[in-house]
Amino acid sequence: MCRAGGEQVALCFHKAYPDAPIYTQCYQPHLTFPEFQGCDIRTTWLQRFVRTDDTMKKLFFPLGVMAMQSHDLTEYDVVLMSGTHCAKYVKVNPRALVISYSFTPFRLAWNPESYAQYAESGWAVRKVFDMVLKRLRSIDFRAAQRPNHFVAMTDETADRLRESYQLNGKIEIINPPVNATNFYVSNKPKSYYLVVSRLEYYKKVDLVIEAFNQLGYPLIVVGKGLQADEIKAMASENVTFKSGLSAEELAELYANCRAFIFPQHEDYGITPLEANAAGRPVIAYGRGGVLATQIPVSDDPAQATALFFDEQTVESLVEAIRQFEPIQHRFDSAFIRQHAEQFDETHFIDQIREFVGRKYREHQAEPISVS
Repeated sequence: MCRAGGEQVALCFHKAYPDAPIYTQCYQPHLTFPEFQGCDIRTTWLQRFVRTDDTMKKLFFPLGVMAMQSHDLTEYDVVLMSGTHCAKYVKVNPRALVISYSFTPFRLAWNPESYAQYAESGWAVRKVFDMVLKRLRSIDFRAAQRPNHFVAMTDETADRLRESYQLNGKIEIINPPVNATNFYVSNKPKSYYLVVSRLEYYKKVDLVIEAFNQLGYPLIVVGKGLQADEIKAMASENVTFKSGLSAEELAELYANCRAFIFPQHEDYGITPLEANAAGRPVIAYGRGGVLATQIPVSDDPAQATALFFDEQTVESLVEAIRQFEPIQHRFDSAFIRQHAEQFDETHFIDQIREFVGRKYREHQAEPISVS
């Protein structure tokens, strides 16, 4: 129920198989991409009670789990899933081909330290958290044994899936898409830097705010989240916050920024590619998904799409921005845009169709076991 990378993947699945219904937990048209309004979307009974993404997160255990388990897809012989957790909980036919495009193991269950509510909790609250998370890990692990095939975003996320779910088979790597046609290159970028992110603990937006409080450069932050009030309170006057933007407004911000700031260790990260699709370079923490999507500066900025910093600290980010300032005009917007087009959704859709078709033919050829 938001406008993020997971929803972009779901839209591409719809474009690959436009006649297939979309099963999800809840759907609020005004909170996500308008393209979904023409889809056959089937929600759970939780839809009657949930109006926002935050409410859905609060009700996830146990109501969200129970709601997804109520989805009955046993009539289908192929089920294509997308997500980190919910999709795996639906009922499927034992003989169906089930393919899970998984962004990462369920973060709350397998990496709770990345959430402020857990990391900053006291002893008593932590004990309650741990009891709930133990149950969530058990549910999630069992559900992860059902898919016939997993598809991951990167080698790093594939390794996480193997470790968490004890998977032994090959995991296909298909990079998530960026819709390059939604973005354009501006001839006269402006002086502001840009962040587009959920305002959550692990996104490290607070680190960016601290850096720009020191530097005094103009910064625009687009997003909302549980940490929004805290982040806004710490920001100086050179920082502007925006949310609820249209696709056109967001594209304009991308096209005219000096550079895009990406401070988190992300499983993949669509937003750096969106900035690239607008011809803009990225200043990123050099870990995680950016290693698969960005070309870091070595000798020639004209052949690069990003400048990496090595530590998730204010000092390291400030130093990277200071390195970027004197070389900013040496980045080539046309080169950066062409690089982003390699990740366009048209390639992603072709790869998904090919993989599903190949695995379905193999699945049909397998002998049916009789117990």
